Amino acid sequence: MKKLIFLLVICPTLWAQDAPKKAGERHEFVISNFHTESGVTLPVARIVYGTYGHLNAAKDNVVLLPSHYMADYHGYEWLIGPGHALDTSPLFLVATEMFGNGHSSSPSNTPEPYHGPRFPVTTIRDNVEAVHRLLTEELKITHVRAIIGFSMGAQQAFQWAVSYPTFADRIVATAGTAKTYPHGFVRLEGQIAALTADAAFKDGDYTSQPTKGMEAFATVWTAWLFSQEWWRKELWRETEKPGTTFDQMLHEFRTNFIPGADANDLILQARTWERHDVGGTAGFGGDAERALRSIKVPFLYMPSETDLYFPIGDARYEAAFIPGVSLVPIPSLWGHTAGAGGSPADEKFLNEKIGHFLAAGQ
Repeated sequence: MKKLIFLLVICPTLWAQDAPKKAGERHEFVISNFHTESGVTLPVARIVYGTYGHLNAAKDNVVLLPSHYMADYHGYEWLIGPGHALDTSPLFLVATEMFGNGHSSSPSNTPEPYHGPRFPVTTIRDNVEAVHRLLTEELKITHVRAIIGFSMGAQQAFQWAVSYPTFADRIVATAGTAKTYPHGFVRLEGQIAALTADAAFKDGDYTSQPTKGMEAFATVWTAWLFSQEWWRKELWRETEKPGTTFDQMLHEFRTNFIPGADANDLILQARTWERHDVGGTAGFGGDAERALRSIKVPFLYMPSETDLYFPIGDARYEAAFIPGVSLVPIPSLWGHTAGAGGSPADEKFLNEKIGHFLAAGQ
């Protein structure tokens, strides 16, 4: 059951949860007086990140992997290693963690006056700007071979393509869009409403986690995670011990959602997701289509055919505006999770397509 539960945040692939985490070194980058788009300046902003492989002397073997919802830097290990798209023998991988995940600066770990519900809503652009400073100031990296992002990581990949159009040679976005459209906003608001309806939430100033609200949040989240056909065919039976019932599985999803997570952190990253729009980048006047037309490098766009978070129709709409795009849908019943190798077939498909795309740029 732990394998399926872990898919709620889509860290390493469903099928590899019993394996030890791959070697990666944890680091932390600190920014003083970080200005957010909300107008709040954080006196200290921390970005946690992991590295895999070795940076060469020319500093031209780098791939950036921006994290997704509540994930840590291990979240792309389904792509890493011999026989995968990202072999660390020649490559240096930088996997960053977003504001609000509980490790990088978050509502749960920031002192007053910005603790808990007073932490500013950080945007995808805020995260990109912080990571740009990490790369250029800390690691002295001014160019990367590729940026690869899943879900909220894909949102960051789009933002990099617009904010820094020549920083990467190639960009890959799986199961994520360049803008959060109204339907996605409403979904996220429903999840937040389920959490905050718990009286124990106390407007974010709780003294212990609002357990009932977090269980309600997890239940709503679970309904959107996989495709309807995945549920009808009971595909969880492919990963769990024989005889696992629907009731048992739902109970685990409801009660073991992101163990150790903080309620304000969950809300903060959902608000970050809601506000994503590349059209809001300076110079584009709120026009997402114009921002997409500005993308200059080859772009591999891989929506899941059955994603309920980021519907394939939204991806087809956006792809029409991106010069040099390769739109390659993931043929899967695993919904949003397909974009992170949710099944062995998904993992194989992603590694093959992304590997070929990166090789074409060498």
